[in-house]
Amino acid sequence: MKLPIFIVFAGIAFSGIVYAQNDAPQNSCVSCHEMMGAPYDSLVHAQQADIHGKNGITCTDCHGGNSTSMDYEVAMSPAAGFRGKPKPKDIPELCGKCHANPDYMKQYDPGLRVDQLTEYHTSQHGQLLKKGDTKVAQCVSCHGAHGIYPANVPLSSVYPVNVPETCGKCHADEKYMADYNIPTDQYAQYKTSVHGRDLLEKKDLGAPACNDCHGNHGATPPGLTSIARVCGTCHVNNQKLFQKSVHKKIFDMMDMPECITCHGNHGIQVPSDSMIGTTEKSICMECHGQGDAGYIVAQTMSNAIDSLKQIYHHSEDLIQQASEKDMDVSDLKFELRDVRQNLIQTRTMIHSFDTTQVLDIQQKGMKVGTDLVASAKDLISEYYFRRKGLVVFTLVITILAVLLYIKIRQLD
Repeated sequence: MKLPIFIVFAGIAFSGIVYAQNDAPQNSCVSCHEMMGAPYDSLVHAQQADIHGKNGITCTDCHGGNSTSMDYEVAMSPAAGFRGKPKPKDIPELCGKCHANPDYMKQYDPGLRVDQLTEYHTSQHGQLLKKGDTKVAQCVSCHGAHGIYPANVPLSSVYPVNVPETCGKCHADEKYMADYNIPTDQYAQYKTSVHGRDLLEKKDLGAPACNDCHGNHGATPPGLTSIARVCGTCHVNNQKLFQKSVHKKIFDMMDMPECITCHGNHGIQVPSDSMIGTTEKSICMECHGQGDAGYIVAQTMSNAIDSLKQIYHHSEDLIQQASEKDMDVSDLKFELRDVRQNLIQTRTMIHSFDTTQVLDIQQKGMKVGTDLVASAKDLISEYYFRRKGLVVFTLVITILAVLLYIKIRQLD
């Protein structure tokens, strides 16, 4: 062990000579850790390339010490404030020393948030850390310690596409989470969900990641009565309809979580029309039975959607047939979009659980769809009428040509 240590300090001494010759500012932290090799040199390089390094934040700003001295006893002296590797319980306050200081952060960007530390103390992680649980996430657990990048940079561990995996480092580890008595399949479920596929496979940054529902610095599970509001940040119309529905009061009274009772949470799939109605696949039948008011409502709404869907596909098929016959269907295609919009609105309106409102929207679509079917059939009939006329006209011309030919031969 003595030889590597000798080489390290010989390197530091040599670096000191080089710095002196170049009259450049010394950083003994960099010199020493680069001489030590992997993995220490990579930490230095990562810090120099990250958001802190690019803004002049150096090793001593987080670790303390005196980086201007090539004497390691002076550089790592407690008198110089050297703290080495911060303990997990001290990290939030250490990061907050800068990030919770408005005057300090304004010099970089006046719009930067400075309430992260306050939010963290309200979170599930922060509360447990305050009680002495050092396994919970703190700043470096999510952002890293060296190689920290802004959240809008793909290299960042908190870039939207990377957030599920970052959270999953802890929450998908059964052994690590054994003491907390919570599921560890959230990440696996999320990857199969409509949200997960959009974010992770399609790279749609508008799709929600873990922090969009749970929060980030103030992360905590949504309460039963707030779930609809969380989902409503994106699904605004659905949330407004549900809040006014009869189910809202019933769900609250029975302590049932709102949206996730029907749609699930981490493994949310694309909603299908089979979810509503009275079949075995219907979610409605998990609470309602044949003959009760809910059964009738579910059946009415399901029939309304099926009828509108049938008229939409029927008119779409007829318009396509007319188009293939080179008939002008531009106006019909435009009106077909109205039927599709009515179908979407009808599906959304089921969250009101009010058959009057559902049927009102559905009937508007049915009327347009019925008119489209008639118009498309007229175009198809017109096509065949024209084709028959062409056949008759061609036959008449052919007969006249033959008679003319015969007449000419007689004259000859």
